[in-house]
Amino acid sequence: MGVFTSSDEYICLIPPARLFKALVLDSHNLIPKIMPQAVKSIEIIHGDGKVAGSIKQINVVQGM
Repeated sequence: MGVFTSSDEYICLIPPARLFKALVLDSHNLIPKIMPQAVKSIEIIHGDGKVAGSIKQINVVQGM
């Protein structure tokens, strides 16, 4: 188990609120569909995934 941080900046025509909702609030649904070769599933362990303190478990594909 580890912690990593990454920072990138992109120009995007999608409104910030919609992008935040997709990438943060709905990431447990979106990421496994976008990257099925790497991410098997994302489960919300604690909280509802929309408030501070929520915990999400990322299950990666074996061998990744």
